[in-house]
Amino acid sequence: MRDIIAGFLDEKNNNMLHLVGQLAPPDRLNIVSGAALQMQRELLWVKEIEKILPPPRANMKNSDGQTPVIVFTKAHQGLQEAGEKWMKDTSNSCMIVATLIATVVFAAPLHSAWRRQSTDRPSCLFRKQRVYGILQIRCIAFISSTTSISIFLSILTSRYTENDFLQPLPARLTSGFAALFISIVGMVIAFTATCFFICESKMTKVPNLIIVSFAVPVILFIWLHYDLWVDVIRSAYQSRSLFWRHRSRLI
Repeated sequence: MRDIIAGFLDEKNNNMLHLVGQLAPPDRLNIVSGAALQMQRELLWVKEIEKILPPPRANMKNSDGQTPVIVFTKAHQGLQEAGEKWMKDTSNSCMIVATLIATVVFAAPLHSAWRRQSTDRPSCLFRKQRVYGILQIRCIAFISSTTSISIFLSILTSRYTENDFLQPLPARLTSGFAALFISIVGMVIAFTATCFFICESKMTKVPNLIIVSFAVPVILFIWLHYDLWVDVIRSAYQSRSLFWRHRSRLI
């Protein structure tokens, strides 16, 4: 049955690769969000059909003298350009946030150290060993933010070829989002712990309110970007299993 389907040709001498190279309708493209992820889904279909057809069919020309590669490139030129723009806009926005986090997290320990050296007696904040835990969290947030900047910068400098949309770009976007999320969580935890250590000797209700409210931006960040995160993670790491063959046994 596979050989019969693989040998199918329509009235314009198009084989299966020519047909799958056409741009999918909007209801199929909108299964995933983002033009770059839609481009990846289209490439996955082509790669899977290439496994079914004999190798000579991949270079076969139709009545217009076009090979499947030419048909796919022409049909998806607009989607590829939209995917490149979507990737660059997303990376630029995330880089701005990561740069702000890195600046804030890096400047806070320097300010505390300057304050410690400018006074005759040590600050009460440095008398507690727990402050070193805050510094460690700040270091993690700073490293994560700089890592995300490097990842998003690699996305901006990518060549944006068709094969780049297949695996490298979604994987980089997922890693960049993960590093950015870690930096945001680390910054919020470090700020909350610092406020708690400063205020615990003077107030009783404010630190508790800060501890409870620190989860609000984290939860809000996850809730607002949940759909995008799911699509990106699926495209980056679960796309390989999209066409796995599930064999069943006849009893």
